[in-house]
Amino acid sequence: MKVRIGGRGSQLSRAQLDIVAAGLRPRADVEIVPITTTGDRLSREQAAMTGKDLFTREIDEALLEGRIDLAVHSLKDLPSQLPAGLAIVAVPQREDPSDVLISRSGATLRALPSDSRIGSSSPRRRAQLLAARPDLLVTDARGNVDTRLRRLSEGRWDAIVLARAGLARLGRLAEVTEVLPASQMLPAIGQGALAVVAREEARGLHDLVASLDHAPSHREVTAERALLELLEAGCRAPVAGLARHVEGRLRLSGAAFAADGSAAIRAEAEGEEGEPATLGREVARRLLDLGASDLLALGRET
Repeated sequence: MKVRIGGRGSQLSRAQLDIVAAGLRPRADVEIVPITTTGDRLSREQAAMTGKDLFTREIDEALLEGRIDLAVHSLKDLPSQLPAGLAIVAVPQREDPSDVLISRSGATLRALPSDSRIGSSSPRRRAQLLAARPDLLVTDARGNVDTRLRRLSEGRWDAIVLARAGLARLGRLAEVTEVLPASQMLPAIGQGALAVVAREEARGLHDLVASLDHAPSHREVTAERALLELLEAGCRAPVAGLARHVEGRLRLSGAAFAADGSAAIRAEAEGEEGEPATLGREVARRLLDLGASDLLALGRET
């Protein structure tokens, strides 16, 4: 059986495609199809006006049109609702979802001098960085991991914040200065996880990739994505969430932030492992009751 799997063409995306391909090759002849997405082509300013599926749209179109059989996405790039006809059919075991700081001097976030320049284009990271250190200057940082690390070494910034998972998949964890705890930097929804997406009617492919699915990771991201969907927040909104298995139950922490770090709304709940979406909606409702909608609307207006 031949299976064409598609994803973005960056070095990190290729590493993620290789993870899925390696799991499928004992049972299928795998062809990797790199696809350039809107997000790969746009500047930050253009990206901010385009929508929620910058890094997935062209890949999903190729899947719906039958040019590929499976898509592999960084789960944090996915909009809260997939295009009609598509489904997440597997979530491989999740990497550590933490964010990390990499600084030129080796200084931790707490030890960075005042007015240090931190590179990050993520509203979620920006809000939490400014909440922890309002004396820092958070500036835009686009590009793939290699590009950001090179620009850091060239002196564009004093430090950058990246996902630990990407560095792990690229074999570059030695460059990390500090792993930021969730209490200081709550991760993006789905961070560290991959999503294998297929057409809903392709039941044979669902069965083929079932062995790649890691049920605990799938439950975690299902809870997180249910939170995101009920908040009606895109993948670039200053919203964070992290689900974890604790003593046979699932615990979800969620938060929404003011873009400038001046305010945050947080909520947490526990639920049954088998009902992750219910837990996600419960935490989202708590955030909404505390005023998350107003906080996020204010961020969209500024």
